[in-house]
Amino acid sequence: MARFTDNAWNKYDEKDMKEVFDFCDGYKDFMSKCKTERECVIEAIKIAEKNGYKDLNEMINKGEKLQAGDKVYANNMGKALALFIIGKEKIEKGLKILGAHVDSPRLDLKQNPLYEDTELAFLDTHYYGGVKKYQWVTLPLALHGIVVKKDGTKIDIVIGEDEEDPVVGISDLLIHLAADQMDKKGAKVIEGEDLNVLIGSMPLKGKEKDAVKENILKLLKDKYDFEEEDFLSAEIEIVPAGRARDYGLDRSMVMAYGQDDRVCSYASLMAMFEIENIDKTCCCLLVDKEEVGSIGATGMESKFFENIVAEVIELKEGYNDLKLRRCLTNSKMLSSDVSAAFDPNYPSVMEKKNSAYFGKGIVFNKYTGARGKSGCNDANAEYIAELRNHMEKYDVSYQTAELGKVDQGGGGTIAYILAQYNMEVIDCGVAVLNMHSPWEITSKADIFETKKGYVAFLKEA
Repeated sequence: MARFTDNAWNKYDEKDMKEVFDFCDGYKDFMSKCKTERECVIEAIKIAEKNGYKDLNEMINKGEKLQAGDKVYANNMGKALALFIIGKEKIEKGLKILGAHVDSPRLDLKQNPLYEDTELAFLDTHYYGGVKKYQWVTLPLALHGIVVKKDGTKIDIVIGEDEEDPVVGISDLLIHLAADQMDKKGAKVIEGEDLNVLIGSMPLKGKEKDAVKENILKLLKDKYDFEEEDFLSAEIEIVPAGRARDYGLDRSMVMAYGQDDRVCSYASLMAMFEIENIDKTCCCLLVDKEEVGSIGATGMESKFFENIVAEVIELKEGYNDLKLRRCLTNSKMLSSDVSAAFDPNYPSVMEKKNSAYFGKGIVFNKYTGARGKSGCNDANAEYIAELRNHMEKYDVSYQTAELGKVDQGGGGTIAYILAQYNMEVIDCGVAVLNMHSPWEITSKADIFETKKGYVAFLKEA
């Protein structure tokens, strides 16, 4: 039965409802643990290994071969991940690819972040990705990341998530003295250089200069055994503190940090774990740096994906460049990324007939880009028709959308990068409210239908 634009909640019986809520309980747990790209990769590998996946690099080092049915993963610098289920057909026949990103907007510590001002200790930050800076003040915030010492020792940092942990935050001006501030444009209410995180106010006894800062350094040394200079080789992110939670009195939604795009990452992972005995090789890509242009060694612009596909070809049937080129050209991809949900509080920026709505399932965006489709991947009609057929065969609720009114703005994903290989690519994922804010909102029905849609694609494409 066609499920285009139907509200998915209406088709669920009691058993279906339990499946939706149980699936989203697992999702909330994932989101509560995974607030950085590194944490996502660690958790994804842990889950993958429980589902029978093996480290591809270990197989390469041992000179082992790949067979149909094998499940492998490749870790790229701890920040990106590729998972493969090897199919029966030759790799040059193409892959079925789910591609999502695991980075999210946040605040990064600068390399020399710690300072004291008027007997208060602060951490200096540089925001990452597109944020409304004023949304990040007066919130309980947590520190997540790693410190790498000169000898190579890695120290994991998570402060602010346990109920017994302290939290940190960014102060704001009291309303009584905010007349000038309130006259500023939204982009200027809080400036980037004012996103300084307050972390302490107690001086270290016996110290006269920067005694509060010295006390913080002593605490870090005692608990984590690193010095101030080790911030130079650290990657510490400031993120909202707290677990993902049910949202709404009916518990129909999820509130969590980083749902753009970890909601699609989780749905993609879970879809891969439901697949067995396939003809074409399936791939799940979880990449970094999408929020800043997909650049760098761990972003989609790097050669990691192309190189690892070459390794898979070599281990399965012997590599040559023509096999690789044919494989990439013959592949099909869902660029698994979120879309903007229609918000009745802000209807002026959306065009109702071509918007995504909560509860109506997975969202297909034929194109993204900005204004005159600048920077977009524009999917072919033939490919969309094929996907419609797959969705309806598996009773997946689905909808189509654009990212707001034509002249209002726009956005992009990793779709255009994979399309450069001449493969069929379309954007599709979950509709999100409050996108790029510290706490984003999604519909549980949409999360579940998106996973179902990814399964349908992997089985049928």
